[in-house]
Amino acid sequence: MSRMVGTVSRGLRAPIIKNGDNIVDIVVDTVLEASADDGFKVRDRDVVAMTEAIVARAQGNYATVDDIAADVKTKFGGDTVGVIFPILSRNRFAICLRGIAKGAKKIVLMLSYPSDEVGNHLISIDALDDKGVDPYKDVLDLKKYRELFGYEKHTFTGVDYVEYYEKLITDCGAEVEIIFANDPRAILKYTKNVLNCDIHTRFRTKRLLKAAGAQVVYGLDEILNASVNGSGFNADYGLLGSNKATEDQVKLFPRDCQQVVDAIHQKLLEKTGKNVEVMVYGDGAFKDPVGKIWELADPVVSPAYTKGLEGTPNELKLKYLADNDFAELSGEELKSAIKEKIQEKDDNLVGQMISEGTTPRRLTDLIGSLCDLTSGSGDKGTPIVYIQGYFDNYTTD
Repeated sequence: MSRMVGTVSRGLRAPIIKNGDNIVDIVVDTVLEASADDGFKVRDRDVVAMTEAIVARAQGNYATVDDIAADVKTKFGGDTVGVIFPILSRNRFAICLRGIAKGAKKIVLMLSYPSDEVGNHLISIDALDDKGVDPYKDVLDLKKYRELFGYEKHTFTGVDYVEYYEKLITDCGAEVEIIFANDPRAILKYTKNVLNCDIHTRFRTKRLLKAAGAQVVYGLDEILNASVNGSGFNADYGLLGSNKATEDQVKLFPRDCQQVVDAIHQKLLEKTGKNVEVMVYGDGAFKDPVGKIWELADPVVSPAYTKGLEGTPNELKLKYLADNDFAELSGEELKSAIKEKIQEKDDNLVGQMISEGTTPRRLTDLIGSLCDLTSGSGDKGTPIVYIQGYFDNYTTD
C-alpha cells in the first residue's frame, strides 16, 4: 500500500541559544533527539531549517543604538538626513531610527502612504479616495496630513506611527520634519543627503535618487555593513533584517550562513547516512488578508541553503488531469493513469497548461514560509523545523 502521509512539518524544541553556542551541534543534536522522542526516521531529502534569529544569536551579531549613530554620523556628516520609506514597526525599525536620529542634527522623515512597503497601513485607500488625494503625485506635509486624515492608529498594534516616530526622533535630540510621498525624489526638495530604508525596492530607489541629483545616498543595507567599534555587522544587508533585542540594542541578520548550513548537512550525513537539506529562514512571504501586511520584512526569506533547495516546483496539477486528460476514468484505473503521467513528466513544465495553477515560487520561499508559520514568532520554543515529504508526489510509496 502507498504511504498515506505526505508533507509533515514539525517544530522542534531547542535549548535557549546564547552568544557563543555551537549552532551546528545544537541543530544536529536536536534533530536526532526529536527523531528518537517522536519516532520518526531521518530520510533522504528531508529538510531541517532554523530561524535566522538563533543563528545570529549564536554568532553574537548585535549592535547598539550608539553604534548605529556613529556609522550614520560618519557617512552623513552629522547634519540633516532625509530618511525615506521606513517600515512602520516598533520591533523592526524604531530602534534603528533612534540610532539614525542620534547621528544627525535633523531628520526629514518621508513616509510612504497609504501604507509602508510591507503593508502596514497609515490610512486606508478608501480614505484617499474620499479626500481626493493622489498617492502617486501628491506630497503632504504633516499639517495637511492631519487635516485630511487625523490621528489614525494601526489596526493591530493601536499605534499612531506618525506620532510615535516623531516623538522618538525628538527624544533623541534631533529636529524632525515629516512629509508623505511615494516618489523618492520628493525628498530632494528638503535635503540632498538621503538614507533610503526600503527593503525590496532599495536598488531602484537609490538609482532614482542619484540620477535626480542626490549628493549622499546610502541604503539601510549600508549602515553597519562593517563593524563599528567592535559591533556586529552584516556585509550584505547592514541593518536590513534586524530586530530589537533590548531597548538599546539590535540583533542583526546573521552572516556567513552558508558555512552553517553546509556544516549541519555534513554532520547529519555522517550521523545518519542520509542527505538532509538544510536552510536558514527568516520571515515568510505571504500576505495577511485582514491587516494587509505582507510578512516579508527581511531582505530575503532564506539567506543560505543547501544546493538541493535551488529552483522552483515542477509539478503537475492533479485536478487538471482528473478533469481533462482522464475525465472518463475512475478508481484504480484513474490512479494508475495519473501515476504514470507523473512518472513521465518533463523536467521543465514551464508554460504547459498541465502545470497551470501550481505555485510559481522558489522552493526556498515556499519552504521558508512553511517554516515561519510552523515556528511562529512567540513562545512556541521551536526555532528549528523539520520537514518530511516535501519532495514526495503521488507516486511516492
